[in-house]
Order: sequence, then C-alpha cells, then structure tokens
Amino acid sequence: MPPQPISDGERGDASHPRPLSYEERGETPHGQLLSDEERGETPHGQLLSDEERGVRRIHFVGVGGAGLSALARVMLGRGFVVSGSDATASRVTDDLADAGVKIFVGHAAENIAGADLIVVTSAAPADNPEIVAAQAQNIPLLRRREFLREVTAGYDTIAIAGSHGKTTTTAMIATLLADAGFDPTAVIGGMIPEWQTNARVGTGKLLVIEADEYDYAFLGLEPFIAVVTNVDYDHPDLFPTRDAYQNAFAQFMAQTRRDGVLVVCGDEQVALDLASRSGRAVVTYGLGRDNDWRAEEVLPNARGGSDFTVLHGGNALGQASLQVPGTHNVLNALAAIVVTRRCGAAYAVAGETLTKFKGVGRRFQVHGTFHGAVVIDDYAHHPTEIRATLSAARMRYPHAKIWALFQPHTFSRTRALLDEFANAFEDADRVLVTEIYAARERDAAGLSSTSLVERMDARKTQFVAALAQAEELLRKELRDGDVLVTLGAGNVNQVAARLMQDDYA
Repeated sequence: MPPQPISDGERGDASHPRPLSYEERGETPHGQLLSDEERGETPHGQLLSDEERGVRRIHFVGVGGAGLSALARVMLGRGFVVSGSDATASRVTDDLADAGVKIFVGHAAENIAGADLIVVTSAAPADNPEIVAAQAQNIPLLRRREFLREVTAGYDTIAIAGSHGKTTTTAMIATLLADAGFDPTAVIGGMIPEWQTNARVGTGKLLVIEADEYDYAFLGLEPFIAVVTNVDYDHPDLFPTRDAYQNAFAQFMAQTRRDGVLVVCGDEQVALDLASRSGRAVVTYGLGRDNDWRAEEVLPNARGGSDFTVLHGGNALGQASLQVPGTHNVLNALAAIVVTRRCGAAYAVAGETLTKFKGVGRRFQVHGTFHGAVVIDDYAHHPTEIRATLSAARMRYPHAKIWALFQPHTFSRTRALLDEFANAFEDADRVLVTEIYAARERDAAGLSSTSLVERMDARKTQFVAALAQAEELLRKELRDGDVLVTLGAGNVNQVAARLMQDDYA
C-alpha cells in the first residue's frame, strides 16, 4: 500500500517549527483585535460587528484538525464568512464544506484572498505559504491560544483539561447542559454521534470547551469552571520535563476566575497537589472516600457499561447507568455530574442523559463485526489511555480473545514513554505493533517500533511494519468471537474502516 498523505489535523501533535506569536516576534499585529478591556462588554462572546472590528471573513490554516474544525463551525454559526485549508481532504473537511465553509485542499497564498483574520493550527510550519502571505499583507495572524480569548469573551466558560478523558468529559457536559435547557455553545475535540458534529452554537451564557494543553492552547482561557481530569506527562516534543508539563497545568488552574471553581479528580495525586496550590476554590470527585463527590458500588451492566451510585458529601443522590465502558468513563461521568449540578441542572436530567450517552467518535467506537469478530477503534496513544481502553474491552468482553493493533504516535512520545508503553497491554491476548506514525516529526534518531516490541511479551507481541501487513494478518487470523481494538492517533483507524467494507460472516 502506498504511504497515506498526512493531514494537518493528523499532525496536530507536532513539534516545532510553528508560527511565532506577536509577542514572540516583538511585533504589534496590524489590525489587532480589541484588547481585553475593549472586549469587556461584548455580549455572550459575540465578536463585535464587522463595522467596528473589520472582521468579516476568517480563514483557518489546518481546518481539518479536531480543534480548528470545531472553532470554524462555531464562527460559521455566529455569522462569519469562514474558509479553511488543509493538506488533504478528509471527512472532516467534506462535512465543513457541506456546512458552508469554503475549503481549500493544499496550502497556497491565494487561499487567504479576502480574509480579515487568519487562525493557525499549532502544526503549521512557519514557512507555510498562507502564513507567509498573511504576514506580507499585514493580515492579523492568531494561534489557537490567542483566538480562544476572542471566542470565549463574554461567556461563562467551562473548560475541561487533562492528559486523558477531556474529549469525552467535554461531550458529556455539553450534552447534559443542552438537555437541561441551558442551550450552551460547545467546542469539542471529537464527533458527538447524537449531534453529528463536534461543535454547537447556542444562545445561552455557557460555553463548554475542550482545553488542550498542546502548544499551551488552554492558556488562552479564563474559565468560570475548570475541570482537570488528570495530569499525566505527555507531549515531550513541547514539554521537555515533567515539571514543565505540570507547570502548564498549574498556570491553567490559576487562570480560573476568582469567582469560579476548580473541579479536579481527587484520585489523581499530581492534579490534586497542583489544585491545592492554585488559590482557587476546589471541588474533588473520584472513587476515593476523601472526595467531595464520589462513585460507589461500580458494577458492570448488561449494556457493556457500568452502573454506580453517586454520593455528595456522603449522601447518596441516586443511581447512574452508562453504556460507555470502563472505570475511566465512570470518572468522566462523575465530573460531568459535578459541573452540571454546579450550573443548576437537576440530577434527574443528568442521570437520564448519561444513560443515553453513546460516546464520542474514535473513543471506544464499535464499528461492527468482521467475520464475527468485533472491531473497535480508539484514539488512545498514551500508555495510560491504552491500559484504560483495553481494560474496558476486557470488562465488556470478559471471555473474548482480544487483539490490539497499536500504531505508536510520534518519535518523541514513543522514546520518552517506551517502558510505559511496553507495560500497557496486559489485557490484550495478541498485540500487533506497527511502525511509528511520525506526524510532523522528521527526526527518528534511529528509533523504531522494534525498540518497543523488544521490551514486550514476545509470546503475544508481533512487529508488523505497515498497516497493510497488519490488515492482511488480521484478515487471516481473526475468528468469530474475537475482539479487535485499533489504537493510535494516526491513521490506524483506516484498518477498522477497511475491514468494515467487507462482507460479514
């Protein structure tokens, strides 16, 4: 199989080079958007009118990525003319085009003609022709972090951060608030099946947003409610040490509004320690007895998820039932309950919505069956996420032979967490490991997935360099009753999609 083109969205975990901010360049942006003080009276986060701001058309460089695609949808919903470019076409760009976004496949200076503002993905290199053209034409150029200040101005922002679980937790909170009648605006890093989109524009005062730590994007937020699910070292291409990573989260927590609250998983010691030093009001949730909110009597249910009792201050509020599997989703749901109760939503509404919640795209997404074998795809690309996903698979399919097809994502992450990756596959019976998906990284420095495979259980682990090789092996060896879980943030999900194109047994 020929190499697959890499979209800007798939490069979203990438390393430098990146476009510098105006502060880093020592420049004042021409036509700069209004200051925080001038923004202060902007109603419900709406950008000021075209006449006042001169902003009519917004162009997104790397619009196919999860973060920018959601922002593009929100700005389109607010009445702006929106265009965007990406290296390759994808379902995301096709859906955006159907919604009314002008899409350009490939990057070229002429793509930005008529744009009043350029928003740039962290993955775009400084020599991207659209960035170069914007600088030459003095068109304001904002990174995602800078643009988030504009998007969230005037809202009561609920920002969900964490190394793992933030997409699902954001989706849960957004759907709960929507069902409770708050009509929130939402910006999510994954597709919500019930909405068939990763964003919504509401008329309410609340804005729910996934707060991504990569490239310090979440530091563009000053949330009313900040949620931190965990702080587990990641993105070594940007954060060279664990301290650097944790310091970014500490700064995010400290940016919570003084009249707001910090909602933190109390079972996660690093997150709890950082929160205790934030100077903000803290509410904890988790399974441990010391938490303000906790889940008790967690049991698997007939739908493949979990049932549990929700307690606040030691008092039982009621039962919750999930169809999404895994203890990690119990914690995600508990965080969503805490937030929506803080907003004034009735517990009964939260419980009913969680019962119906089907998950988010590429998060334990069951595609169907191939010759009787269940095929699941998951975005997991960190050792903690892999363990949680495979544990959920084992919980749902306790007697099945579980296959894991893992595509490591970026050389820097694989190198930094090599031993952790090697020990993350305990719940899999067979493990296939492909070559590393480089994203934008180009310096392998001699690293191959074989270095990982050598550290793993040789009795059940096999190196398969290419996805095509892995697919061929799976077609031959998958049996009725088996479970296949594809794991990774690259293009490993293509294997699940191709298997689904075949006839079923």
